[in-house]
Amino acid sequence: QVQLVESGGGLVQAGGSLRLSCAASGSIFRTDAMGWYRQAPGKQRELVAIIPSGTSTNYADSVKGRFTISRDNAKNTVYLQMNSLKPEDTAVYYCYAVVRTTYFSNSVAYWGQGTQVTVSS
Repeated sequence: QVQLVESGGGLVQAGGSLRLSCAASGSIFRTDAMGWYRQAPGKQRELVAIIPSGTSTNYADSVKGRFTISRDNAKNTVYLQMNSLKPEDTAVYYCYAVVRTTYFSNSVAYWGQGTQVTVSS
């Protein structure tokens, strides 16, 4: 079994910064893509940023230039540095990881429990 544990959410004023962390633990052979999604009240969950096993990254247009995703493969951890936060960034942020538990197993997607980010105007 694999667990994803997020940390770093909270309340911040507009223009401020937060850094989210997500550590994957358990029976892990290899972690492929890792990323962050978010869900605001009354809206569908949306992709924020994703980083495959290499160095390339993809961002939602709404966060480009403000958010930076990175990962530490040795720690199976993904980070999301969020700068110049806006009230519209308010949402529950979910960590996402695609994990293989053994050499022979298929890749499986796992989700964290979510962490609240609230940006006040």
